[in-house]
Amino acid sequence: MLEAFALATILCGFFGILLKKNLLMKIISMDVMSTGVVAYYVVVAARNGMFTPIASTSPQGAYADPVPQGVILTAIVIGFSIQALMLVGVMKLSRDNPTLDSRDIEQDTAP
Repeated sequence: MLEAFALATILCGFFGILLKKNLLMKIISMDVMSTGVVAYYVVVAARNGMFTPIASTSPQGAYADPVPQGVILTAIVIGFSIQALMLVGVMKLSRDNPTLDSRDIEQDTAP
């Protein structure tokens, strides 16, 4: 069930990128899609009975593999940096163009 919600989130973001014309909405849609991918990865990698790999003195059972957690954290940080870079690009475009509609910008900048 959770996998279906994660996949629905990915599809919402994907169709938002395809169908929205405003550049800010495209960036938000890309964030939604990225969040869906991270959620899907977390749902697939989650296992019952595994403990987080935190150093402690109390003996516990089997530990979860820390590599997927590191990969997800890296993906989140890279996603934020890409969004910040895209927002800076949109701010630069908004200074030169009165609209953020991607089709209008393409028509204005076409040779």
